[in-house]
Amino acid sequence: MSVSTAALDPSVCALLPVLGQDVTVPLVTGGEVTYAALDYAASAPALQRVWDDVAAYAPYYGSVHRGAGYLSQLSTDLFENSRRTVAEFLGCRPEDQVVFTRSTTDSLNLLAAAIPANCQVFVYETEHHASLLPWRDAQVTYLNAPRTPGQAVETLERALADRDPYGPALVCVTGASNVTGELWPVRELAAAAHAHGARIVLDAAQLAPHHPVDVAELDVDWVAFSGHKLYAPFGSGVLAGRADWLQAAEPYLAGGGASRKVARRADGGVDVDWHTTAARHEAGSPNVIGVYSIASACKALTEAGFDNLVAREQELVSRVREGLAEVPEVQVLSLFGDDAPRVGVISFVVRGWNSSHFAAALSAEYGIGVRDGLFCAHPLVRTLLGSDPQDPGECGAPEAEPGERSLNAIRVSFGAGTPDEHIERFLRAVTELVREGAQWKYRTEDGRCVPDRGEAAQV
Repeated sequence: MSVSTAALDPSVCALLPVLGQDVTVPLVTGGEVTYAALDYAASAPALQRVWDDVAAYAPYYGSVHRGAGYLSQLSTDLFENSRRTVAEFLGCRPEDQVVFTRSTTDSLNLLAAAIPANCQVFVYETEHHASLLPWRDAQVTYLNAPRTPGQAVETLERALADRDPYGPALVCVTGASNVTGELWPVRELAAAAHAHGARIVLDAAQLAPHHPVDVAELDVDWVAFSGHKLYAPFGSGVLAGRADWLQAAEPYLAGGGASRKVARRADGGVDVDWHTTAARHEAGSPNVIGVYSIASACKALTEAGFDNLVAREQELVSRVREGLAEVPEVQVLSLFGDDAPRVGVISFVVRGWNSSHFAAALSAEYGIGVRDGLFCAHPLVRTLLGSDPQDPGECGAPEAEPGERSLNAIRVSFGAGTPDEHIERFLRAVTELVREGAQWKYRTEDGRCVPDRGEAAQV
């Protein structure tokens, strides 16, 4: 997979309005500033279009698949139409199922619960924990971090060639790294998996908000993503793809909605006839507002034109990378090298700075929100930082005082709602902090670096 901006005109793609663009936050140095949300990789701000659609629907909210009343029927139609919208957004095949979940993590745990017995799972150490950890009951082979896309394919082919050729197998791979933003060769990995009789699931949590995802074109068996990274709030996610393993598995949750018929037996037990549709794994009252918000975001991104969204984002990526390159103390983290195509996710460390301290100063003194830590991808970040991938760490900041070296990094991430001014302010802040130092004293509190409210003196 690659990103090309040739023949595209980012100027024709207006900035997509998102919630929170006018929110102001206080600075420890005095005054207020408009908040620069540069943590899209964790949770992207909701599109204004999504919020408006949800607000328009909210008075008509009703139970789904349950009621005969008008609002229930309307909500059921909206819920199922949302399923079709997501299927179209993902380029699903006619026989594919779209299952609504809570998140990417939930989606991949659902699939992990549905894989056949004795399934062999192959996953790179570079994965986010959502796709690294769910396979506890399977035979898992963890693959070392590749240093080129070609090496990623070769590593997988070697591992698959050594597996039991007669049992089921599944490959799990990210589409875009949540640490480096680099795009992975998904189509080539899918071809390698299928050539060896394995299936493949794509973690598109970081890919889908930035780049078109077409299940049929990529030839992946499943795709998973989260609404809260796709400019849609409310805690919803998607698992879409082949139906056979999902239909054969026990329901992910047992309860109403997953069952078609329940009857008592003469011996006092219960017989259950489970659904074979997506409802099999959607027990309970579904998050209809969350599902609708995902569908609304899918429509908004499609109507905006993904080609031009990609082109504008690539301009921002280039601007950030060029700006950071002008600061010698900054080291940008990368697996595949400077020329690798990537989405708007960039992680780095600053020589002489504790990453938590640097991120805290960006927030407190410049009103810029970024992420610091290991980004729930501990083995990958440890590898990129040149430490032992088995070293312990936490998803948040480690216990390190300002000025002490920390084995964590800083991540800046952005997307369709990021104004140019936020990028310029970030680059200016990085340069000033490195050259002039922080204007405030900081201390560690509950594992986080925070401004020392009692110390206004410049350090």
